[in-house]
Amino acid sequence: MAPFEKVARDALYIGGAWVPAAGTGTIEVIDSTTEEVLGTVPEGTAADVDAAVAAAVAAFPAWSARPVAERTALCTEVAGALGARMETLAELIAHEVGMPLTLSQLVQVGLPMASFSSMAAVAEAFTWEEEVGNSLVVREPVGVVGAITPWNYPLHQIAAKVAPALAAGCTVVLKPSEVAPLNAFVLAEVFDEVGLPAGVFNLVTGYGPVVGEAVAAHRDVDMVSFTGSTRAGRRVSEVASATVKRVALELGGKSANVLLADADLATAVPDGVGKCFLNSGQTCSALTRMLVPRAKLAEAEELARAAAEAFTTGDPFDPATRLGPLVSEAQRDRVRNYIDKGLGEGATLVTGGAEPPEGLDRGYFVRPTVFSSVTGEMTIAREEIFGPVLVLMPYDSEEEAIALANDTDYGLAGGVWSADPEHAKAVARRLRTGQVEVNGGGFNPMAPFGGYKQSGNGRELGTFGLEEYLEVKALQL
Repeated sequence: MAPFEKVARDALYIGGAWVPAAGTGTIEVIDSTTEEVLGTVPEGTAADVDAAVAAAVAAFPAWSARPVAERTALCTEVAGALGARMETLAELIAHEVGMPLTLSQLVQVGLPMASFSSMAAVAEAFTWEEEVGNSLVVREPVGVVGAITPWNYPLHQIAAKVAPALAAGCTVVLKPSEVAPLNAFVLAEVFDEVGLPAGVFNLVTGYGPVVGEAVAAHRDVDMVSFTGSTRAGRRVSEVASATVKRVALELGGKSANVLLADADLATAVPDGVGKCFLNSGQTCSALTRMLVPRAKLAEAEELARAAAEAFTTGDPFDPATRLGPLVSEAQRDRVRNYIDKGLGEGATLVTGGAEPPEGLDRGYFVRPTVFSSVTGEMTIAREEIFGPVLVLMPYDSEEEAIALANDTDYGLAGGVWSADPEHAKAVARRLRTGQVEVNGGGFNPMAPFGGYKQSGNGRELGTFGLEEYLEVKALQL
């Protein structure tokens, strides 16, 4: 475990300055590996949200009037400043969340850098005005954006909202997850360093039922963008509906990875295990349901067992570690409970289980786990577990596989494997989900990210992410 000095953050970033919170409460941030206090942040209140929104409202006219090139130039500067802090940020997020350090650099810092740096190209290529008959159609910033973000990819989820919002000309009030908020303070320092005008970005830490709800309900917040659980997303929608503001939601998933009859299992199964276990399974788009032809189930089980058992669990700062801890005690207990439910409902345990990994009694660790012979009505096939738990589901026909894949309340991601790429794409088109990997196709940070059904509405990243923060106006000429 890398040494880390406790971080005591005692102020919020509002109106371009570090100011004390209205209340006196503090929130402890826990190191997911050691279970020790990593740092503290202010427990914000509704009064703090009022102050942050007022600052964002005051900053909006001047910021929205700035040329697009100036706004995106600042985004480019932010990307560079994050890059200069990559090592420190990656270590911090590895402590907060538990992702192995090498991956933390690549994903937890690399993706936020890409979100900010790509906005210059996206905004420059964007059609801000167009003539439609006798009308001039213009796109304008939506206004003050309330961003409420989760803990699993904390800085990435912040950047995926804040970068396009700023490029669009919006001002922002951010409420990061109280579980992993320290990285957001580093971003605020970066904004201060690059000279972002006062009030364009504001940071208020606190709990969802207090700060989150105050942001979603605020009459001067024009849009709320939320990433988190479907349950919490429903509440955000409910609260925001009182002021009929725009709401963008990126919620849960229970994504199916469909291995067709002619798929190369030796390649597809290990890839699928990796796509399920990334970030210890704490990924909304994780491919957690692997659909396998019944005749090949035994083969898939052995391949999945070998792949899962190769995920060395341990200290995220050990180069040999492939699977770090879960983010919190509550999350660890939740995942273990799901493993017990799987056993209780008759699923076959291929590897793993609810017991702590050997030699890891301290830290929020869970064994990499694979279940087989899982049926569509089992809890572990229907509910989002958010841990390193993969379920293998057998099917007897391609039509049944597609039906199983779509038999979910969610629709965030998916995968299809076939020896025939065109056939794989044809099946992918039939999955009701926002993204589909075809034969292991890689994540594209410029492609639209978001879901169907209860996985939310709206899209993030690239041009589609920019469009979320724009209003459309028609000037009749």
